[in-house]
Amino acid sequence: MQLTRGIHNMHINVDNNRQGCVLTIGNFDGVHLGHKQVILALVEKARKLNCEAAVLVFEPQPQELFSPETAPARLCRLRDKYVLLKNLGIDRLICINFNRKFASLTAETFIKELLVKRLAIKHLIVGDDFHFGKNRQGNFSMLKAAGKQFDFSVTDTASHKLAGCRVSSTAIRQLLEIDDLDGAKTMLGRPYSIIGKVFHGDKRGREIGFPTANIRLKRRVSPVSGVYAVQVKSPFGHHYGVANIGSRPTVAGIRQQLEVHIFDFDNDLYGAIIEVVMLKKLRGEHKFSSLVELTEQIATDTEQARTFVQNLAIT
Repeated sequence: MQLTRGIHNMHINVDNNRQGCVLTIGNFDGVHLGHKQVILALVEKARKLNCEAAVLVFEPQPQELFSPETAPARLCRLRDKYVLLKNLGIDRLICINFNRKFASLTAETFIKELLVKRLAIKHLIVGDDFHFGKNRQGNFSMLKAAGKQFDFSVTDTASHKLAGCRVSSTAIRQLLEIDDLDGAKTMLGRPYSIIGKVFHGDKRGREIGFPTANIRLKRRVSPVSGVYAVQVKSPFGHHYGVANIGSRPTVAGIRQQLEVHIFDFDNDLYGAIIEVVMLKKLRGEHKFSSLVELTEQIATDTEQARTFVQNLAIT
């Protein structure tokens, strides 16, 4: 799958092999089962029309630009979206830098210059509540009218429901907030996990006997926090461990990060990409009165996590 960054790179060549693109636009945060339904329909349509199957996303997400303090926690980052969409058969992921200059484009310019001229769009799948362009003046009706003018078709994304519940990124965040990992897994179609690159921390965990692999959560706010029994997928295989997600209030009170102590593991993971799968929440994040008290609690957390994963193996 090709990753295209920026408006200046988003031309889709029309030749004997491909006749433009079939496109969908959105955040696709989490690439959950509702998204999967849309993507599979997109790929099927693209194959029928001999077009590229393309997904357009924005970085940062619009709400993160306009309302950064109230923007929702991200379920996944761009790297995760890329992998998940690639696995569903998408040919091209287009990422546009969403800034105030781009947000000032008129809806008409968005359609004519981006969709028609640059992407040679043949079919568009978007939500019927989709708005775009300066002051959100563009809407589904405008896209339908433009489709007649510029010879592309438009369909809306039908809601995907499980047990009468609409699958959405918002619903998944709400489930994670109340520690319903099973409910989130049902909507995602996979367990909730965090993927990232291991960086050098302050080595404090090693000093107290619990070395950790650390992942920065960067600008995103994590939808989960606290201490979890986890599975870790690394270049060395699959392992189990205990992880803390938060700001480490006892030690430093820093920006959010993930620290995972992997059981019976002594390989070098610095610079490696790992996936940390949340299996069970053990407790919330607390500030302890001393490093000794914190160390004792980590020992307790570790024992609880070991017991949990051992029971998994038995069942």
